[in-house]
Amino acid sequence: MSNSISITQFLLLPFTDTRELQLLHFWLFLGIYLAALLGNGLIITTIACDQHLHTPMYFFLLNLALLDLGTISIIVPKSMANSLWDTRAMFYAGCATQLFLFVFLISAEFYLLTIMSYDRYVAICKPLHYGTLLGSRACVHMAAAAWATGFLTALLHTANTFSLPLCKGNAVDQFFCEMPQILKLSCSHSYLRELGLVIFGASVFFVCFLFIVVSYVQIFRTVLRIPSEQGRHKAFSTCLSHLAVVSLFISTVMFAHLKPPSISSTSLDLVVSVLYSVVPPAVNPLIYSMRNQELKDALCKLISLWFLKQ
Repeated sequence: MSNSISITQFLLLPFTDTRELQLLHFWLFLGIYLAALLGNGLIITTIACDQHLHTPMYFFLLNLALLDLGTISIIVPKSMANSLWDTRAMFYAGCATQLFLFVFLISAEFYLLTIMSYDRYVAICKPLHYGTLLGSRACVHMAAAAWATGFLTALLHTANTFSLPLCKGNAVDQFFCEMPQILKLSCSHSYLRELGLVIFGASVFFVCFLFIVVSYVQIFRTVLRIPSEQGRHKAFSTCLSHLAVVSLFISTVMFAHLKPPSISSTSLDLVVSVLYSVVPPAVNPLIYSMRNQELKDALCKLISLWFLKQ
């Protein structure tokens, strides 16, 4: 194959060639996918139906649940189908679409998590200005900016990646169409254009990361100045869920893409990719619901009303 025009499909990396383990992979991913659908679906429904949760924090959480649902839905079903039918093939257009949607949703999620850190900063450090700085219109604009910026990021990376000539076959060393693995198939001198976009994306990532760090430094300083222990605990507890989600997201993504080549292997790459692409969408609803009594109460109320109607 001399270039990308001759490629009609890609061959994704299977988790295993053993039929029994393929079926085990199918059932495992099915369980994770159903858990993600249930958890994120309940969060979206609860926030949408309960008027008491129509606040900036829960509005951003609803957007996060939508992004998580999208992220896991564009990766897991195809991987499950490949294991169930013992196939590796993915059409060229399907691969490009999957890459675009994954970059779009994962980028938008990181931008949204950055906005959510600002929400927590205003709520704790500037509570008197919370309604002014985070009014309904401002929240909609910020959420829309996160989605739009993620869309633009994905559009640039996908258009550039699939405009490169692919000279090294069509076997992708990943269980889904991931940008770094597609770039490995390009000619060695062809990916310099993408390098500029990667550097720009890394710079944006660093700025967002720095913003989150600075926000939490200010939050910790403010919380430590609260005189009562109960007040400090109450203020800090509102940030723990977001901090846990951010830590899980950043640690897995950074390890996946910045790990030393000396410890890199196909098996390790597969495990790490699952950790940052599949696990967070399933775990995030659990993280946000465990320490959030207001959300748990609203969920119980919603379930009780549903049973009463039956």
